[in-house]
This record gives sequence, C-alpha cells and structure tokens, in this order.
Amino acid sequence: MNTKYIISALLLGALTFTSCDDFLDMQPSNSANASTAITSADDALTALNGVLSAMNSTTYYGRNMFMYADAKGGDLTIFSQGRGLDGFYSFNHTPTSGTYSGFWSRGFYCIMQLNNIIENIEKLEEEGQTGFDLYKGEAYTLRALVYFDLVRLYGLPYNYNKGAYGVPDITTTLSADALPLRATVEQNYSRIVSDLAIGEQALSSSKKALNKYPGYYANKALQARVYLYMEDYSKALSAAKTVIESGVYKLYSNSEWVASWSKQFGSESIFELGIDSVDDNGTGSLGFYLIQYGIAKNAMGWFLASDYFLNRLGEDPTDVRWGVMGLDETAVDDPSSTRMGSCYKYVGGTTAMTGDGKETATAVNIKIIRLSEMYLIASEAALQNGDKKAAADYLNEIRKRSAGLAPATESTISIQMILDERSKELFGEGHRFFDMIRLNQTIEFNDDFQDVPVTQRGKKIDRTYGKIVLPIDQDEINVNPEMAAQQNDGYKA
Repeated sequence: MNTKYIISALLLGALTFTSCDDFLDMQPSNSANASTAITSADDALTALNGVLSAMNSTTYYGRNMFMYADAKGGDLTIFSQGRGLDGFYSFNHTPTSGTYSGFWSRGFYCIMQLNNIIENIEKLEEEGQTGFDLYKGEAYTLRALVYFDLVRLYGLPYNYNKGAYGVPDITTTLSADALPLRATVEQNYSRIVSDLAIGEQALSSSKKALNKYPGYYANKALQARVYLYMEDYSKALSAAKTVIESGVYKLYSNSEWVASWSKQFGSESIFELGIDSVDDNGTGSLGFYLIQYGIAKNAMGWFLASDYFLNRLGEDPTDVRWGVMGLDETAVDDPSSTRMGSCYKYVGGTTAMTGDGKETATAVNIKIIRLSEMYLIASEAALQNGDKKAAADYLNEIRKRSAGLAPATESTISIQMILDERSKELFGEGHRFFDMIRLNQTIEFNDDFQDVPVTQRGKKIDRTYGKIVLPIDQDEINVNPEMAAQQNDGYKA
C-alpha cells in the first residue's frame, strides 16, 4: 500500500474501523469530523479499542509479527515451500514481490489513529477538560510500541547503525498530499523514548494491572525492552525491576505454566491483545500456522520448530515448556516419528485445543509482554553491567522451568545462556530474530531438515546480510519518488 493512502488515511476519524487489512477496504468517516471525533473519555476509549482491534490483524500481531521473528531467527523451519509466509524463512524479498508491506500499511494505520486520538485529547486538555490521562498515556505507549516494531522491521539495529534509515516520523495529522520521507533509526528511537516518557507520566496516577490495555507497567516493560535494544542497560534494568518488584504480577509455577496458555489475562500478562469472535483470524491465525499438518481442517503445517530449537529445549526432557509442543508433520508420513515440532501456545493446548475459553480455539489472546521477559531483560542488563550474581538470580527464576538443568551461577552465567533461555521461554512470541541481530549472533537455518532448497540466502547469515530488513515497497516509491534514494541497501538495483 502506498504512502498516498497512508497519508490520506491519516485524516480519517479514529472511531471507524474494520478488520480488513487494506486502506481501500476501510470505511472512512468524514475527514471534516476527524478533529471533533473525540469529545469525551468514552470516545477516547472507543477509539483505543479500535486501534487494539486493528493490531490483531494477521499482518501484525494477529500472526505475522511473531512468525517473522521466529522464522527469520532460525527457531522455526518449514516442511515445504509454497504454503504461505515461507518468504520469512527464505528471505525472498524484493521491492516488487514478497515485501510483506502489510507491516507498513497496518503499522501506519495504527499510528494515524493514535495521532488523531492524541491530538484530540491534547486539544481538549488545552480547553480545560480533564479526565483523559489514562487514555492519553495508553495512546502514547501504543504509538511507541508500533514505532518500535516498524523501526525493527525496516531499520538496522540501533547498536549497529543508528544513522541508517528507519521509518517516517509522523506524529500529527497531515494533508493528503504530504509525502514524508524516512527518518533515521536514531530519530525513531528518540521518538519512542519520548512517547514512553510522556505515556509514563500520564499513566503514573493509575498503577493497576490493566492487562487488556497498555497501562503504567506495560509502559515500563516496553521501556525495559527498548533500552535493552539501545544497550542502555542501567535504564533497562531499572524499568524491568519496577515491574518485577511491583508485586502486581507473578510468575507461574511449573505446574501452572502450560495451563496458562488456555487462560486470558493471567498473572504473568502485562499486556495482551484480547481477541473475540470478530477478531478471530481462524485458519489464518497465529495458532493455526503453528499446529500439526492435518490436525484440524485446513491445517497446512506452515511452520514447525527447527532442530536447533528442539535440541536447545531437549537439554532437559523434563522442561515444562515441552507441554505446549506436539507431534509435527513428520508423524503424518512416519507414525513412529516422535519429533515434537508443533507449537500449541495459541490454541490453548496440545490435546483438546480449547483456546482460552471463547467459542473457537483460534480466538486466543496474543500476549505482547509477559513478566518472564522482564526477568530475562533484568538478567541480561545486570550481566552487561557486571553484576553476575544478580544476572544469575534473575535468570534462575525462569530457568526453574528446566528443573533438570543446573541453576546458573556467577561463574557460569553468560550471554549465550540468557539467549538460549529467551529462545525457550519466548518461542513463538516474536523475539528470536531481533535478539540474534542485536547481539550480533550468526543465525543458522535448518534448510536440510527436509532438504528444502533455499537459494535466496546462505545457510548462515549475520547482521551484515542486506536483507535483514524489509524493502520499501515499490508502490510507496512510485507515489513518493524521493523515497527511492532511501531504499534499504540490500534492495537497491
């Protein structure tokens, strides 16, 4: 989708949304009414609910964001090409095909709505109205999250080349003929940090476990994540500790962990996107893309765990996280196969697939930020700051899920140990690729699992590979020709 439609859509009111992924299919409200669409706190809440619904799209958190990171990071592999989304695994991207431009269009659709919410609220505040702090804080926090995702998809890692191009920095409604160009990665991160600071201030008077909305602790958790990527380890640790030590959330015990995936808004959920029957992506959902081929009607076995991930998890056969893994497609052809490469986190369980209590198994809430991630961030940040004891202590709270493995100690703790634990705990949750490139790790792909010929990249890549970021779609460039000079290097003719 091109910039023309992105910018035109910035003028739409924030109260009208559909589940469709194309701006052309979204029913616009009268642009003349956009500036007055929010006149009360109830209006702001309605608009925010619309943004959250839009984020559940298959082109964003409803599927592709998580699939992208685990497939590109080597924790997932494919049994066969051509079933869908295998371009994530093969890196088969060009400016004219395989661009997955839905990330761009959906992301900026969410941003335009958030800009409208923020502008309306701040206008009402200038007029003397009050009672908008909660919604203002949530809107700023969500805008920071969307920008963080977009700059990771289209811009090089902050600690690798923060002067590289990121994404356009759009924070106000614009005229329909505006043609914004890309900001730098550093400018994008500056915006993200600024938005989080404003959001934190607005949310500071209501420190509740909202779960369904990005409240104060979701803001702090996102700060921890962002500062980790920026290698500001002191701030990452401080933000993570704020969440951990708040007492608002608690880690699941080993006996609770597997069942937690069949529950909504549990004790570890800092922020999760609620999915109802309207938002249910059904056979296109994240859960459906990770279950075994043929286990349900139209289940195609799109992705399954790589040997590398299974070997990592297999270091402890008693690891509780085996409880969300099931037999994969190899068992379809070979009944003797015991390969547990299918993931059932997002359908509620490996047996009944009952979802999380709604009508269908695929209408499972998407957990965006969990408490366990905060312990892993705290561990990594403490280690980078030289406090090995604290790093081991934080890591062991998660490593307890592998009861058969020795606890980490000051003498054994390492970045690799933390990275392995992040892989095991956050499998299928959209972290692995971004972790690998920010830590300058080599990613190896399980191409020989079924002898799937992947010719677009080598069997191993690192962050010097030109296609670790997505291309700017040619349609964008056609409408905004000056962006041609800002195409990512790996896609320039």
